[in-house]
Amino acid sequence: MATAEWVADAIVRAAERTSMPAGVFNMIYGGGVGEWLVKHPAIQAVGFTGSLKGGNALSRLAAERAQPIPVFAEMSSINPVILLPEALQARGDNIARDLSASVVMGCGQFCTNPGLILGLRSPAFSAFVEQFKAHMADQPAQTMLNRGTLASYRKGLEHLRTHPGVRHLAGSAQGDHQAQPQLFQADISLLLGGDELLQEEVFGPATVLIEVADAQQLAAAIQALRGQLTATLIGEAHELPNWGWLGELLQEKVGRVLLNGYPTGVEVCDAMVHGGPYPATSDARGTSVGTLAIDRFLRPVCFQNYPNALLPDALKDANPLGISRLVDGEMLRSSLAD
Repeated sequence: MATAEWVADAIVRAAERTSMPAGVFNMIYGGGVGEWLVKHPAIQAVGFTGSLKGGNALSRLAAERAQPIPVFAEMSSINPVILLPEALQARGDNIARDLSASVVMGCGQFCTNPGLILGLRSPAFSAFVEQFKAHMADQPAQTMLNRGTLASYRKGLEHLRTHPGVRHLAGSAQGDHQAQPQLFQADISLLLGGDELLQEEVFGPATVLIEVADAQQLAAAIQALRGQLTATLIGEAHELPNWGWLGELLQEKVGRVLLNGYPTGVEVCDAMVHGGPYPATSDARGTSVGTLAIDRFLRPVCFQNYPNALLPDALKDANPLGISRLVDGEMLRSSLAD
């Protein structure tokens, strides 16, 4: 909480120096604050990052208001990674090293953390599993954000450890004060059979491997997945054309499809989509990162038959703000862009 307060102080100072309106940023502490804010009549929209349970609760509260308001909740994602055979054969150890680094980055406390890894049955995949086990076993324990987060992580690990269809592959015994990275392997039948355990996010440095028999079973596995923030495809350039259909399946399931990268980095840019179908988010039409994120909190208003003098500056003929605008269907560039 002290760190959060320091950050808040810096934001307030920045707002003052840039002549932002007073009160443009506030931070409130306390239990039940989210419920109070969502119910307050002055609040017109909600952005939320947290658990599926918490996001669903806030969405219900917002829908039950006398004036319902939108909730843009980012909630749960296991961010599948798909490993193609020839990529594993060509650079399996490098993939194992880089993927393990992605799993444990920030103690696994990223909403884009790769929590499910799918690979086709092959000697290359078998070799990769051994390499990945070794890299995960070498990862040190890390400190999580707070005791509650660590307790939730330990609970998620216990569910995996006690499931008869899941095997523990790597990771030291979980300590009382730090999170120990863990690796599991599950049978594909659990995913295809609708087992909810594999769909639940374990927030922390843990991931699950699944071996699939062939392309048909891989397609079925993707179709069985719930909505996700990201999906990653690792493959060689010459093999990717044969797997082009994967992109068509994945775009129905996720907000961001990566090719030969790792999902834990989220760039703030025009093209970024940090969102996805439920339960990754409560509303897949927006993004919470990138320049389009502001669209979630805008409401269109039409000014019809207004004299130029009474229009907002953004709509006046002279364009006093110097912004890019759509005029009679034609995009006119900002006078300041040059």
